[in-house]
Amino acid sequence: MLRIGMLTSGGDCQALNAAMRGVYKTVTNNSKEPVEFYGFEDGYKGMIYSHFHLLKDEDFTNILTIGGTILGTSRVPFKTIREPDAKGLDKVEAMKQTYRKLQLDCLVMLGGNGSHKTANLLSEEGLNVITLPKTIDNDLWGTDMTFGFQTAVDVATRCMDEIHTTASSHGRVFIIEVMGHKVGWLPLNAGIAGGADIILLPEIPYDIDKVVETIEKRDRAGKRFSIIAVAEGAISKEDAALSKKEYKKKLAKSEYPSVSYEVADQIFKKTGKEVRVTVPGHTQRGGAPCPYDRVFASRLGAEAGKLILDREFGFMVGYKNREMVKVPLAEVAGKLKTIDPEARIIKESKLLGISFGDE
Repeated sequence: MLRIGMLTSGGDCQALNAAMRGVYKTVTNNSKEPVEFYGFEDGYKGMIYSHFHLLKDEDFTNILTIGGTILGTSRVPFKTIREPDAKGLDKVEAMKQTYRKLQLDCLVMLGGNGSHKTANLLSEEGLNVITLPKTIDNDLWGTDMTFGFQTAVDVATRCMDEIHTTASSHGRVFIIEVMGHKVGWLPLNAGIAGGADIILLPEIPYDIDKVVETIEKRDRAGKRFSIIAVAEGAISKEDAALSKKEYKKKLAKSEYPSVSYEVADQIFKKTGKEVRVTVPGHTQRGGAPCPYDRVFASRLGAEAGKLILDREFGFMVGYKNREMVKVPLAEVAGKLKTIDPEARIIKESKLLGISFGDE
């Protein structure tokens, strides 16, 4: 009997179900021995507190096109994983006991950066672990692409497409705040696809005067409106010069709900132009996965299933140079894939006339 546990951890995204379906179909279609899949409910919490159920064929029927996750998910921060819970429970030891109680041969974890830290820890503790790269931020080291990213780009881009008509009608500046707290792959790609005139990213601190210059240059060229894609983690040059402690203190005292509203207020004060802020928020995580993500997640799931059948553990299934690869968990955990300000995509965007507020 081959017994496999599976969980989805961290924020949800599109194609989680497609990826799990890919693992399930690959293993059940190709295993030479009977197979049991156990689904842990609400991420690592399900493993910590033994909340699980046996998964059946019907659980994987008609889920390829459904967003979210049939198992539920939650965040269990890695920085507290070694701390006992409110009742003194050792969370790591509890997960190991659940794994052994079910006599699992492998744990499949679908998650992002923080979730991979815990997966690597469990691997170091002796559990057989295989992971798949999930996040709309595309910030996971060791893979060129994560599933959920392309669908989120599509959602954010549609938002900008629809903003364009009202922006041009009223001659306003519109800011669209796109998810991306530490890394700007999503706002960068959505901004390019959505025809943004200015894109503000966490990796490239902006100068508000340069942002205003771009808007005024467009005015002089007879262009009545400007579209600005702002990452939720965008930061000014002044704030980037602060220490982490000083910056957190400033944010705690800020009158603005997010950086987008601060940028909007500064533009209004410097130009007198009407500025509107649109925040698509969690719509970027929701809805059905796009065809690209359905195919990509299915392929990742198939490769993960093959690793299980081949008894190769301790890897994340990644995607490099258009090929599926296996990446050791120790190389993935704790590393962010950020945007290099000198990257070709940044230089190409500037050739197109897009401003990043830095020059």
